[in-house]
Amino acid sequence: MRVTICENKQDLGLQAAKLGIEAIQSAIEKKGKAVVVLSSGISQFVMYEHLVESSIPWEKVEIFHLDEYVGLTTDHKASIRGYLQIHFFNKVQKVETFHPIQGDSEDLKAEVQRLNSLIENKSIDLLLLAIGENGHIAFNDPPADIRTHQPYIIVDLENRNRKQQVREGWFTSLEEVPTQAISMSLQQILKAKTIVCAVPDQRKARSVAMCMYDQVSVFAPCAMLRYKEDCTLLLDRPSSMLIMGDRR
Repeated sequence: MRVTICENKQDLGLQAAKLGIEAIQSAIEKKGKAVVVLSSGISQFVMYEHLVESSIPWEKVEIFHLDEYVGLTTDHKASIRGYLQIHFFNKVQKVETFHPIQGDSEDLKAEVQRLNSLIENKSIDLLLLAIGENGHIAFNDPPADIRTHQPYIIVDLENRNRKQQVREGWFTSLEEVPTQAISMSLQQILKAKTIVCAVPDQRKARSVAMCMYDQVSVFAPCAMLRYKEDCTLLLDRPSSMLIMGDRR
C-alpha cells in the first residue's frame, strides 16, 4: 500500500480521480474494456466531480458497486444506487453494463447468489474505496468476516457506523438506519487489480491510524489494505494527523 498526503480534500479528490482514470484507460487499452467497482459517501464527492469530466469511453466499462442497505428503495436519499445515479450515472454517457445491488429484494439470499454469479469470474481492474469511522471498508463493520471468499455477503451494521450515517445526514434518526446491508466481502475487495482509497477529514484520523498500525483482525478490517501492493491510500492533512504520532 502506498500513502499519499494531499494538502486538502479538493486535491485529494482530484488525485484519486486521476489514479482511477489511469487504471480504467490502461485496462481498456490492454483488453478492450474495464471492470470497475464504485464506492459512495461524502468522502467521494470531489473524486466523482473529476471522474465524470474525463474522456473515458464509458461504453467499454462494466460497473459493480460495493454495497447497499437492506430494505431501501432507490429513491431513498441514503440509497447507494440513488447516490451513484446522482453523482455518476446522470453525468456520463451510457456504460457497457451496470449491476446494481437490489437491497430491497424480497429474497436477499437469491440476490446475493445473483451478484456472486455475475462477479465470480470477473477480473476487477479498479476498485474505488473509502474507510469508515469504525474502520470498515465497504459495509464490513467490526467484527467483520475477514475470511469468507464469497464475493458478496449479507452483513450486520454496527451502531458506530449507523450513528455515522445519521451524523452525515443520510438518515434523520438511528432507528431509521437499516441494521443490515449487502456488501462486497473483504477478500473480494482485495482481488481487485488496483484499489484507490480516498479518506479525507479529521473524523477519519483514527480509522486511518487503524489502517496503518493495527494488527489485521475482525476488529480492524481496514488494516488488510496494508498488504495490497497496488493500493493507494489518499489522505488530506486532517485525516493524516495521527499516523506519524501519538494515537491517543
